[in-house]
Amino acid sequence: MSFLRFLMLLSLVVWVGGIIFLSFVEAPTAFGVLPSRHLAGTVVGRSLGILHWLGLIAGLIFLVCSLLYSRISTGSAHALAARHILICAMLVLTSVSQFGVSSRMAALRASFGDIDAVPPDHPARLEFDILHVWSVRLEVAVLALGLVTVYLVSRPLP
Repeated sequence: MSFLRFLMLLSLVVWVGGIIFLSFVEAPTAFGVLPSRHLAGTVVGRSLGILHWLGLIAGLIFLVCSLLYSRISTGSAHALAARHILICAMLVLTSVSQFGVSSRMAALRASFGDIDAVPPDHPARLEFDILHVWSVRLEVAVLALGLVTVYLVSRPLP
C-alpha cells in the first residue's frame, strides 16, 4: 500500500509542480529574455502542451492508484473519495485546455505568423486574447484543485 501512496504523491508532484514551474519560472523567463513575444509564446505554448500530456498521464496514474488504495484499505470497490472527484475535475479541465483552447490558439498563432504584427483590434487577435485568458483560468483552476488534492493526500488516508 505504501507503493500506491508513493505513486499517488509522485503523480501529483509531477503535475502540480509542472504547473507551478511553467507559470512562475518558464513563462516569465521566456517572455523576459527571448527577443520576441512570438518566440516566447511558441516556447511556452509547446511546453504547455507537454505539461498537459504529463498531467493527463499523471492524473490517470493517480486515479488508478488511489482507487486501488481505497479498495485495499476499505475492502470496498465503491470507495469514492473527494480526491477522486478533484482529479477527475483536473483531468476534464486539462483536456478542455489541451484539445479545445490550446489547439485553437495554436491554429490562430500559425495563421498570424508573428502575433505582434496583428493589430490588437483584429477579430482573430481578439479571439486569441480571449482564448489566452481562458487558458490561464483553466491552468489556475487545475492548480487550485491540485493543491487541494495534495493537501488531502498529505493527510492520513482512510
